[in-house]
Amino acid sequence: MHNLIAANWKMNPISQEEARNLFNSIKKGIGSAQAEVVICPPFLYLPAIAEGNGGLALGAQNIFWEEKGAFTGEISGAMLKDLGVEYVIIGHSERRKYFGETDEIVNKKIKKALESGLKVIFCIGETAEERDAGKKNKILERQIKNGLADIENWKLKIENLAIAYEPVWAIGTGNNCSVEETKESIDYIRNLLALSHAEGVNTRILYGGSVKSENSGDYIKNAGANGLLVGGASLNAEEFIKIVTSAE
Repeated sequence: MHNLIAANWKMNPISQEEARNLFNSIKKGIGSAQAEVVICPPFLYLPAIAEGNGGLALGAQNIFWEEKGAFTGEISGAMLKDLGVEYVIIGHSERRKYFGETDEIVNKKIKKALESGLKVIFCIGETAEERDAGKKNKILERQIKNGLADIENWKLKIENLAIAYEPVWAIGTGNNCSVEETKESIDYIRNLLALSHAEGVNTRILYGGSVKSENSGDYIKNAGANGLLVGGASLNAEEFIKIVTSAE
């Protein structure tokens, strides 16, 4: 299974032209990379990018848990599939913090995404306060247990699930998690998955949080990550291409 490198553009860039140019630069620079690369732009840019994605996978940054209906401002799994989207990011700390998403909401979104045939990048991670209080493992266990509760046909869907360990205190701060601590967390997460579902041991676990080309390779080679979820650095084509190359 190839390493998975996902670019989360968040609410960037500010125009469709910039988005298309960034995407094309990444596509051209990556060439025949061994890693699986997923680009997750804002919803508005998905159609323009989908026209010439050239083999790169497309991802969405959010999804709603119903197929259709009176849910103003929301996007369904069926709509994403119709656009050619393969992946969706669920449970990102910014969604939890700014939009009040709970573990239960995350669970509903994961279920609907998997039912819709989408692949899920499920984000988990502790805050600085939780880490300092020695509660990191407890938080990770709670998020995994609740986020993946009552998923039917787990054995069939496990290959469509990746977990992104993103310590909240490292996201966008430049204060990335050390390789040693990341390895401890990834090992802990993998053990949790194996205890709850034997097939879980094969789940791809990604690292995210102030990833850049200078440290990206270490997370793959030394921390045991099966890929990366890249935020700010993915908005610089040259930098993101270096990160993809480092993961091979």
